[in-house]
Amino acid sequence: MKVVHLNTYEGNGGAGRACLRLSDALKAHDVDSEVMVYFQFKESKLTTAFNRSPFQKAVAVVKILAERYLSKAFSKALKTPFSLQWFGRSVIHHPKVRSADIIHIHWINHGFLSPKFLAQIDELEKPVVWTFHDSNAFTGGCHVRYSCENYHKECGNCPLLKFSGKDDFSHRNWLQKKKAYSELNFHIVAPSHWMADSVKLSSLMGTRAVTVIPNTIETKVFKPYVKSEAKKILKINPDKFVLMSGFMPSKNDKHKGTSYLIDALNDLSTRPGIIKENIELVIFGNKDNVDMPEFPFKTTFLGTISNDSHLAKCYSAADVFITASLEDNLPNTVMESLACATPVVAFKTGGIPDMVKHLENGYLAEYKSSEDLATGIEWLYHDENAPDIQKEARRTILTEFSESVIAEKHLLLYQSLINLQPH
Repeated sequence: MKVVHLNTYEGNGGAGRACLRLSDALKAHDVDSEVMVYFQFKESKLTTAFNRSPFQKAVAVVKILAERYLSKAFSKALKTPFSLQWFGRSVIHHPKVRSADIIHIHWINHGFLSPKFLAQIDELEKPVVWTFHDSNAFTGGCHVRYSCENYHKECGNCPLLKFSGKDDFSHRNWLQKKKAYSELNFHIVAPSHWMADSVKLSSLMGTRAVTVIPNTIETKVFKPYVKSEAKKILKINPDKFVLMSGFMPSKNDKHKGTSYLIDALNDLSTRPGIIKENIELVIFGNKDNVDMPEFPFKTTFLGTISNDSHLAKCYSAADVFITASLEDNLPNTVMESLACATPVVAFKTGGIPDMVKHLENGYLAEYKSSEDLATGIEWLYHDENAPDIQKEARRTILTEFSESVIAEKHLLLYQSLINLQPH
């Protein structure tokens, strides 16, 4: 079986990483799996780029920047991503796409596959699978919906746009997608039950077939290390209780819920039985810490970590990983942390409950409750059964998200779609 995965970038962002991980898992099952991307930031053997010549690369850069900046120009300054999808390119003439048994689409914004070029794929008469790494495929342009329900109908009156109305850009995008989807038959993969439920509520996708298959992770890379040794590697006292959090945008960032995390940590620091000097906060993913807020605990900034083995040691050094994200499909950081046997404290939102089992391998706080987020951290701080919770974190990943489990689920889906093809 030959599978071609289509993604805008190589390994850039959660969707890119998930795409590469799936392809590797399929290769381990003797599948001819290849990832093709719209744009490579540097030469790579991991993917094949559609734009190879200097001229093609230059055109791609212009389209990527045009979509990103035009989208920002028409959007309010709300830190919620919105895509216009005015630009795109055809993929149907590439020999690798034409020879594939399965075409698997992933994240295709930023000038790659606009609705017009998506519809073109139908000409190849091949089974098409599309994994939704965010909500954009079934909205009029937003990637994160929060409480907006306009996608249940026809979009329009978009709360993200500066010029909002019945026939605004979100409604026009919705109409373009409706036309394209009527021409292309595809099967949807939702990495979380939350995403699958969202798809079923959408006017664009509600009648489509949806299969829930999570993303996978490299379980031999993201694995537990001895906590005391991992702490020494980070030059942290092994007796410290280590809190870890990922990318920390500005306090005003809505999507990542930074303000809730800060409030939770401040709340935690004042609770009886919490010894502030015994706690250290570790943050990774920032290129700089110039605009960092004040934290009530000693804080170490690790910066961007590009080496996954070192990242696994960082997770292992933590006693708890905290994310205050307000909407996430199936965040890689949560899966990575659990794979390294580090419990997770997070809001009960998006696809996080698919991974975090309350009071078993972590703590699910009530949505937008900083107080409950602090309670989750406090629970782990005092809990004497920490080793059992850590083992359960690792077990969850091995039994539900490992490479072999997820590859087999995809293979069953692929084969069922191939069997439905007219011979």
